[in-house]
Amino acid sequence: MNVNYNKDGDYLYFYLAGELDQHYAKGVKDYIDRILDDSTGYNNVVFNMGDLKFMDSTGIGIILGRYKRLKKCGVNCFIENPTLNVEKVLELSGIYEVINKI
Repeated sequence: MNVNYNKDGDYLYFYLAGELDQHYAKGVKDYIDRILDDSTGYNNVVFNMGDLKFMDSTGIGIILGRYKRLKKCGVNCFIENPTLNVEKVLELSGIYEVINKI
């Protein structure tokens, strides 16, 4: 599992690659939280899933947890470019009722 980030204007992008499951969950969560804490000047966070091959319910929990945290601060959260396999999991979870896909 690999996570990179990039800030572009008031957007903070997280690029997820590999497999987001229970094995990698804590490391991914801690890394994203650290970047959120250390970054300033963003009003939108985008989780780009174009290189994410697999995600289970633990991954859904990580994304929803970050969404709840960001919402309290008035920051918008989006999902971008999920792979076909990940898209199926996201749709089944109902996550798009809370987080918009762009």
